[in-house]
Amino acid sequence: MKAIIQSELHQPAQYVDTETPVAGPGEVIVQLKAAAINHRDVYVQHGLYPKMKLPVVLGSDGAGVVVETGEGVDKVWKKQEVIINPALDWGPNPNFFGPDFRILGMPDNGTFAEYIKIQAKYLHHKPNHLSFEQAAALPLTGVTAWRALMTRARLLINHPERVLITGIGGGAALIALQIARAAGSEVWVTSGSDEKLQRAKELGATGAVSYREADWSKNLLAQTGGKGGYFDVIIDSAAGPGFAKLVDVAAPGGRIVFYGGTTGTITDVAPSKIFFKQLNIHGTTMGTDAEFAEMVRFVAGKQIVPVIDDVLPLAEAEQALRKIESGQQFGKVVLRVS
Repeated sequence: MKAIIQSELHQPAQYVDTETPVAGPGEVIVQLKAAAINHRDVYVQHGLYPKMKLPVVLGSDGAGVVVETGEGVDKVWKKQEVIINPALDWGPNPNFFGPDFRILGMPDNGTFAEYIKIQAKYLHHKPNHLSFEQAAALPLTGVTAWRALMTRARLLINHPERVLITGIGGGAALIALQIARAAGSEVWVTSGSDEKLQRAKELGATGAVSYREADWSKNLLAQTGGKGGYFDVIIDSAAGPGFAKLVDVAAPGGRIVFYGGTTGTITDVAPSKIFFKQLNIHGTTMGTDAEFAEMVRFVAGKQIVPVIDDVLPLAEAEQALRKIESGQQFGKVVLRVS
């Protein structure tokens, strides 16, 4: 089969021929139709994870058709259209993953290939309203956003809350916007790009501000009419010095959840603002098997369609990785596999 393999650190990913996998007990073979790029794939290229294991087929997100079932797997899965949960072996504690937890695409071979071997328990039926490309754009960012919003922030469904999502344009931020809107919340966003802010409004964001403005937090509160903090839920991927402003715009009793630290260490946060406002601050990453299933059901029920920036053939994965690294995309970059 054809696959995208990362053989060495700090080198381009290679489009090569490799051995087609065979299903073992409890496993299936999925013929992948589409796969999606995540920043994680770029980080693997740069060796930014502990216990790196190379060579490896990159890719955490994928959708396709089951073509082979191993011993002990219900034959009903054969020919089913599926998406794959990339969060493997979370463990028994829903609050924190166990020592065997890993994410598909390193150390396990991932989805940038014509076929993948995966345990059947990680299969989920592809929502009927999604194409393979759209479905492939959902798994990693979808479960990340779902856990951030629903488990960690405890966003209320059909009980309007005001949500702020920073850094709109990335896959997780965009699906968080779509999920929060579908849940009945009013959503505001930030970005350094005026074009991305406008496109977020077209997706349903009520308002938007550029974080490049020196007083963006004051501008945000002026637009919303809030005094002393207004946002019930804040979803952030940047952390860094700007985190202090998130504390400022959070409503008393508000919930701040972050799943990234692209701008560095959190600094200059006044403890008194946190405890007097009784804020809840949570870190999060990925999600449990149950959360993945809940996310898929919600997406299917609400007919949510992930935002796709571009679709490229599998052979152009290296170009797609560089596009993601540049940060210019709005939505997911997807590889068409077959």
